[in-house]
Amino acid sequence: MSRIKNFIKSQPVLTAAFAAALVTAFFVPPDKAYLGYCNTQVLILLFCLMLTVAGFRSAGVFEHISAALLKRAGNLRRLGLIMTSVCFFFAMLVTNDVALLTFVPLTLLIYEGIPDEKSRIYTIVLETAAANLGSMATPIGNPQNLYIYSEYGLTMGDFFRTMLPLTAASLLALMLLCLLLPKRPCAARPVENEKMPGALLGIYSAMFVLCLLTVLRIVPDWFCLIITVCGVLATDRRLLLKADYGLLATFVCFFVFVGNIARVEAIGEFFRSVMQGRELLISAALSQVISNVPAAVMLSGFTENSAPLLLGVNLGGLGTMIASLASLISFQFYRTSPGARTGRYMMIFSLVNFGLLAVLLALAVVLEPVFTR
Repeated sequence: MSRIKNFIKSQPVLTAAFAAALVTAFFVPPDKAYLGYCNTQVLILLFCLMLTVAGFRSAGVFEHISAALLKRAGNLRRLGLIMTSVCFFFAMLVTNDVALLTFVPLTLLIYEGIPDEKSRIYTIVLETAAANLGSMATPIGNPQNLYIYSEYGLTMGDFFRTMLPLTAASLLALMLLCLLLPKRPCAARPVENEKMPGALLGIYSAMFVLCLLTVLRIVPDWFCLIITVCGVLATDRRLLLKADYGLLATFVCFFVFVGNIARVEAIGEFFRSVMQGRELLISAALSQVISNVPAAVMLSGFTENSAPLLLGVNLGGLGTMIASLASLISFQFYRTSPGARTGRYMMIFSLVNFGLLAVLLALAVVLEPVFTR
């Protein structure tokens, strides 16, 4: 019993996801359709990126980058502006998941020598929001954009006309929130190893590029998995132990939960009756419960109005922790870091995310007549 309690305490999000999946299994008994629930490409990509980031860290890459950033930033406010901006623009090209997998571990390393827990949490929360909001600017920024872009046969003009005004407003809001960080000086720490091992750096860089090519669907996910695992086995097998298997299991549980919810007929009938003309608000609200990617797939069957649906599921990535599953990546990294205060993290996360959601959703409602013409 004590082991179960310890597991629940150490893996609260996984426990909640498993409980949700288990409850829905009573309404939709396990069958062959379950095999199609999991997005294997997402799981493979997450696993490969975890190994790659662990490799970079073991090679000392993050130490050098963090020292350079601290030296250039000079204070915590400027550091927050830099990290938030990088996540925002990086996510446009390589998705919000990749942005957070790359930069949250770097942020945690930077803050190891800075005894300011509130600023550490606030910076990671802003990075998470930035990745979710920046990724909405392009069709390849996140899975729901790619799905809606393809499903409705949108042109690039249609897409950018809908998304760019809110993307610009999001960036402005994030920059203003960065001003709440203190101007406390942050000095760079001396790097233990002045030179990084060139061979390892080359291998891990090639693995990272391979992951990006997989995101862009240029390279098959199975090929990325094979090459990444072979690269790790050839350099440092211990990296296999550093992958966050709890996070992967959490994603699997959420995939089961969402897949079952979508098959409950009563839920489908409800959305058919209320969807028309309310796409923006309903898609944002549903994203809070089942996350924005499955909300996009589920609701696309009930409306021909792509613009409000596109905006709703993107802005709906703000709010709850599961509104965008990418947010779980940041939380899991933080939760397992030394000195983590998860209660404070959840409070700051909720204040920032629901605040941004309210402001941007209100702006979207005002602008809706413009982009639905």
